[in-house]
Amino acid sequence: MNPNDFYTIRCTSCGSRNRIPAARAKDQGKCGKCGAVLNTEELFITKPIIVTDADFNSKVLKAPLPVLLDCWAPWCGPCKMMGPVFDQLASEWQGRIRICKLNVDENPQTAARFQTQSIPTLLVFDNGLLKDTMIGALPKHQIVQKMAAYL
Repeated sequence: MNPNDFYTIRCTSCGSRNRIPAARAKDQGKCGKCGAVLNTEELFITKPIIVTDADFNSKVLKAPLPVLLDCWAPWCGPCKMMGPVFDQLASEWQGRIRICKLNVDENPQTAARFQTQSIPTLLVFDNGLLKDTMIGALPKHQIVQKMAAYL
């Protein structure tokens, strides 16, 4: 079976991974372990998701997909330069990896929690855990290479 024939989505209740056939992704699914309803709408988001201190836990830590979080600021030139790259990745990785953006100036609690001292900083989360950190403006191919394990 081709990996593109199915999606893998994590149950937000029990954390188990569930495979959903691509042809059935728009149907409401249930977790094979605990029976909780799987929010398959998450598979169709094609743009980066804005994250704040208030919704960080629900949008990142409880995400049904691995998350690439871009910690940025509007005054940062390299951050602005990376914006189109994240738009592309969000579209290309639809249903596989969630792309999120956190404005560190407006959300200092989350930035401090992960010791974000320089921007752009990219944080990789999976199953509620910080798995990797990338600092600085990186070329797209380098980000893709680092994220290959989560695709």
